[in-house]
Amino acid sequence: MPDGAIEAAEQAFGRRRNVDRKSGDVKVVRVVSAFECGAIVNPDNLRNQIEGSNIQGLGGALFEAIRFDNGRILNPHFAQYRVPRFSDTPEIEVEMLDRKDLPSAGAGETPIVGLAPAVGNAIFAATGIRLRSLPMIPEGLPQAHPAEA
Repeated sequence: MPDGAIEAAEQAFGRRRNVDRKSGDVKVVRVVSAFECGAIVNPDNLRNQIEGSNIQGLGGALFEAIRFDNGRILNPHFAQYRVPRFSDTPEIEVEMLDRKDLPSAGAGETPIVGLAPAVGNAIFAATGIRLRSLPMIPEGLPQAHPAEA
């Protein structure tokens, strides 16, 4: 590796979403994830890691939240903690860039990072509502004026 070079994974996201403006329901129906982490040693494992990280990122972006009231956790059981279900899982397309000229870099959970901003931008493009905290829609989109969200 050249002096001053950094091992890193790079990614880009695309997404398609359905937004029901009356009910506030949002469904991500397709995610395209392009990923580069140097030379790919095990493509099947990497693809599975990227897909799993996308689903995990979807949970953090849209659903997962610990609810508190005066320091007391209101949803202490998994039955009360919203995570992505199979019905929430979008079509996931993974494009992997195999860079034989670079050493392998960790792929791990890197794909989680880009999903929330991509989903937030998709919601904004569809509604004009900019959501600035996670999870974005635990109970559906706010029925607010775009400037209020």
